[in-house]
Order: sequence, then structure tokens, then C-alpha cells
Amino acid sequence: MLYILIGVVLFGLLVWAGRRARPLFMKREMKIVAGSVGGAIVAAGGLLAASGRYLPGALLSALGVGLVFMGRGAASRSSPGPDDATLTEAREILGVGEGASREEIQAAYGRLIRAVHPDAGGTSGLAARLNAARDTLLKK
Repeated sequence: MLYILIGVVLFGLLVWAGRRARPLFMKREMKIVAGSVGGAIVAAGGLLAASGRYLPGALLSALGVGLVFMGRGAASRSSPGPDDATLTEAREILGVGEGASREEIQAAYGRLIRAVHPDAGGTSGLAARLNAARDTLLKK
């Protein structure tokens, strides 16, 4: 009975934390951790079931499977591409404020792209992020 109570409390805490700190649990690292912990919980549930405690083992395994599927999203989805920049991310990338004018955005873009362009020794990934940020802000 104690295992059921612990499992219910842990599940409730995870649901509460997931709703309160949505950005934290959306990060790739946290999904990987959730999947790993879920796998360990499934194994613990299997051990409980093998020792004759079927109900706590089944409940713990169900909790673990839920965590594994939550962590599975990290491996199945790729990281956000350059086209997925939100307005806030785009402002942070270019270093402009919320009320930045078109000219300020272009000036920040020009200054940064000169530094990170592949022809100037930068990477194509950084240049793509800058292009996506500029496009996102200018389309708003």
C-alpha cells in the first residue's frame, strides 16, 4: 500500500510540476532525464511484480511507462530549426528590444551577420538562425 501512495504522490508531483514549469520540461535534456527515470521506474515495478507484489508493481510500471513516453518526444522530434524562431527568441538572437523598428532590426542583423557568415569564418547554422530571426521580426 505504501508503494501505491508513493507512486500516486510522485505522479501528482510530476503532473503539477509539468503544468507549473512547462518550459523546463519542454527542454530536450529534461525529456531525456524523464525517459531514463521512467525506464528505471518500469524496472522497479517489474521487480515488485516478480516478488509477488502485483498491484504496486503494475502501478509503478504504468507510471514509468508514462515517463518513458514523455521522454520519447526528445528522441523522435528534431530540435527546432531556424524557421521555428518565436518572436522572443528572434529578439534575443538579434539583441533588439520589443519596440525595435525595421531599421534597428536590419542594423542588428547586418552587424551580426558580418561576424558569423560562413565566408567570414562563421557557420552556416548561425547564419541561418540570424536569417530566421530577422525574417520572423520583419514579418510580424
